Amino acid sequence: MKKKVRVLLCEDDPNLGTLLTEYLNAKGFETDLAVDGAEGSKLYKKNTYDFLVLDVMMPVKDGFTLAAEIREEDKHTPILFLTAKSMKEDTLEGFKAGADDYMTKPFSMEELLVRMNVILRRTAALPEDGEEVKEFKIGEYHFDYNKQRLLHNNQEYKLTTKENELLYLLCKNKNGIMERSFALKAIWGDDNYFNGRSMDVYIAKLRKHLKEDKAIEIINIHGRGFKLVDG
Repeated sequence: MKKKVRVLLCEDDPNLGTLLTEYLNAKGFETDLAVDGAEGSKLYKKNTYDFLVLDVMMPVKDGFTLAAEIREEDKHTPILFLTAKSMKEDTLEGFKAGADDYMTKPFSMEELLVRMNVILRRTAALPEDGEEVKEFKIGEYHFDYNKQRLLHNNQEYKLTTKENELLYLLCKNKNGIMERSFALKAIWGDDNYFNGRSMDVYIAKLRKHLKEDKAIEIINIHGRGFKLVDG
């Protein structure tokens, strides 16, 4: 029997929270509802979840704060933010806090389900034995895609899902151009403005991870995308 995906939903609107919980459970998920960030934090520490849906504007502890705390320990469990605002700054703040996606209220439950399934397909836990091993040498670094880690000398960087996917595409196109639109559609599902700004944030993070080897550079190809230059 296929294991149910367990979801932590943090939503302070009791009506919306109940509706979403019932809808997701009807669609085959196992959903726990928290009415504020503090309760969400307690549930997260008590249980194991496959997906987190966090409202940004919650009492006691907001969604950004909760996500940042979770990301200190857990770099990989997908996070989707629900926000009543459409401000660019809020969206970017969410991605910096470790979000995989965001939705602006009001939204349809069907759209939420589609977004969640896209993220789950993209971040599905990797394999059992026999799956292709995806490892790359980047200058002085060793990149293990399956384990989402980057090694340099004796230092290990645990990559977030989006960092991992971006670096994989850059490595597949090493010394060639990774098309911006292709990467956005492949990783974010859409090449809109907000996702483009999010990708820029993650490119900056990858540059920091790779800064110890001066022969490596991720350069911006104006109007096209990015190029990982190695040597």
